[in-house]
Amino acid sequence: MEPVLFYGVPQGCSFGSVMALEWLGQPYRLCRIEMMEQPWDPLYAKVNSLFKTPALLLEDGEPLTESLAILQHLAARDLSTRLGFEQGSREHDRLNQMLAYLTTDFFAAFGPLWTLYDTQGMSGVEQELLRRLGREQVAEGCAYLDGLLAKREWLLGNARSMADAYVMGIARWAEYHRLFDLGSDYPNLARHLAKLRDDPAVRFAEAIERGEQPAGQGHFKGHVSLQELEPRLAA
Repeated sequence: MEPVLFYGVPQGCSFGSVMALEWLGQPYRLCRIEMMEQPWDPLYAKVNSLFKTPALLLEDGEPLTESLAILQHLAARDLSTRLGFEQGSREHDRLNQMLAYLTTDFFAAFGPLWTLYDTQGMSGVEQELLRRLGREQVAEGCAYLDGLLAKREWLLGNARSMADAYVMGIARWAEYHRLFDLGSDYPNLARHLAKLRDDPAVRFAEAIERGEQPAGQGHFKGHVSLQELEPRLAA
């Protein structure tokens, strides 16, 4: 069977990995994980014992976790796409550096906001503290990315890379949490996200999140459930 990406909804950072699979253009399947339905199916522990998404089940049955590792793995499947680069090259180092920033600092900046989203029974003072902290941290990240994109067409320069797929899945959270007006405050980042939204891979990933059944570029071979994958996971 083709590789299977486990993606989380709603608003999962795995959005970028779905985009990446569409950009790569090789056959794959998806497995939907409803993150708000607790507890998760215990069978998922065989995929990722930390119960997080995304995860990629490889053809040999070995799971691969963490967005940075998954995106670099996908890029290496076909370096001619120029979504990633040969290990040891300066371009590979720059991509690693950008992905590391996005998957750590920028991702973590939204942590207080997701805590606010998930937690019940907090006082108004506690809620305001989390929102203010999250807004400050996200603003710092958006300002950094906005500065990079002031003179670049894409995050790494003149061509798209796996970093652009991942940033789409994360930066949209600023709009989701209604933190500020990206177009006014961070126009270069807003322009970049608007350009990405016109990409067929983004429209595909958005439709997938909504629970629709888009065809994509023709490489998506459909959804598969955890139960259907159980024999493969056992192996």
